[in-house]
Amino acid sequence: MDRVCTRYISPDAAAIERQWHVGRGDAWRGDELFPRSRGPFIRAAREVSEPARELVFGQWGLVPWFAKSPRLTYATVNARFEEVANKPSFKDAWRHGKRCLIPAWSFDEPNWESGRNVWWRFRRADGTPWGLAGLWNTWVDRASGELLESYTMLTINADDHPLMRRMHKPDPRLPAQQQDKRSVVAIEPEDVDRWLHAPAADAATLVSPPPIESIAAAPA
Repeated sequence: MDRVCTRYISPDAAAIERQWHVGRGDAWRGDELFPRSRGPFIRAAREVSEPARELVFGQWGLVPWFAKSPRLTYATVNARFEEVANKPSFKDAWRHGKRCLIPAWSFDEPNWESGRNVWWRFRRADGTPWGLAGLWNTWVDRASGELLESYTMLTINADDHPLMRRMHKPDPRLPAQQQDKRSVVAIEPEDVDRWLHAPAADAATLVSPPPIESIAAAPA
């Protein structure tokens, strides 16, 4: 099965500040991001005692603590939610509550219903940016002490979703309800602090594909 989101458009710092009240005065101009691009994400602030947020910039593609180099030989831009508690690359981040929010004006997914790949672009129907669920990590180079921030985007099964199940190339060997089509996870504005600060069991209840009514999608 192909990966889910491998390109998205990040809003600029002003739009991020308006939506999530973080990153005021940052010079980020927004960009179209691809695996290993440098992009912004929002996490729980680490230098204060009460719940707060901070805007961080890092590599899209999580570098786990045990990696010997930030140039991995395997893909970590997406993390299957059903596996984060046990998969080596992600279980440390999940266990330690390193959840984040990834701002996105839109994300792209491939549609193969015509027999060829047609990219679809997914925006929010209300015109605001998506806050996509992710995990983050700070990797330390043991030789130089250099720190590298990185993040991954969570995905969830979408075989029952009326729109997301239409994305990605189907496996002809599997029935329709066993394709394991994937979707990103959108965190609604009222749930952001719960996602960033709540215990893992509570945060996990927020993980689901975006409601169909929240999506505005069409061929890109």
